[in-house]
Amino acid sequence: MQTIVKTAGATLPDNQRLALISLLVDEDPAIYQMVRRRLLAYGQAACEWLRPHMLSNDPLMRRRALEIVHHLSRAASDGDFLEYCLNHGEELDLECAVGLLSQTQYPDIQTEAYQALYDVWAADLRERMDVSAGAEKNLAAINQYLFGELGFAGTEQFVYNPESSYLNRVVDRRVGNPISLCAIYLFLSRRLCLPITGIGLPGHFLCRYQSATREIYIDAFNRGRFWTKADCVKYLQQNNYGLQEGYLAPVTPRRMLLRMCSNLHQTYSRLEMIEEATRLQRYLVALAR
Repeated sequence: MQTIVKTAGATLPDNQRLALISLLVDEDPAIYQMVRRRLLAYGQAACEWLRPHMLSNDPLMRRRALEIVHHLSRAASDGDFLEYCLNHGEELDLECAVGLLSQTQYPDIQTEAYQALYDVWAADLRERMDVSAGAEKNLAAINQYLFGELGFAGTEQFVYNPESSYLNRVVDRRVGNPISLCAIYLFLSRRLCLPITGIGLPGHFLCRYQSATREIYIDAFNRGRFWTKADCVKYLQQNNYGLQEGYLAPVTPRRMLLRMCSNLHQTYSRLEMIEEATRLQRYLVALAR
């Protein structure tokens, strides 16, 4: 009896499925494109069909199966991220959101592994900090750990490199743009119960520690250098941004995510990666609702 494959609403007889997949290695580009389109039309069912072929002895079969599975996985992650953006408000879980954003480009990453890494780093820091030592000493301890021992740093080339905006790649490479480095700073601060928020200056992004007695701005892009409020005002004036109310107000997690997506959109646009820029434009529209 002939086996019928039924997955997520897709049906295809076994012999037809195997015949279709065998054509992936056809040397005629037109035939390959036709087969690719048909497989893509089956969505996630095609991922299940193709995964065994990602281990094929034929390098062409491996490469083409991997490309199609990756494409379909990214499409699924794209839908998950859009749904998250549309269904969560200003105080969304930024750590969860940036994980979902990363999966739209790197669908196979395990976001839980990065969250566990933040847990480990926070635990290390907790042993080095002293609540009685004062804000500056404790922040200096974070800076030494994050930028000294772990080696995180800003890169001036971030405007041309999408990897500086995806948090998984920032953690892997230890290099990022201002807002991505501030996001990592905030993830650790939350675990350490420190009163630190994100401050979205135009053209730059900072963290701010604020208690009843101390206000310290932290430039994570420049190894955690401390700023005062006067430094922020000077930056705004020197760069002709003016002194609009709100520049020094804490940014909500949703606004941070919107700015991260905006940075990615600008990067892809500069690189003339139109398909990727269009994808990010959809996220901007969803987050601006």
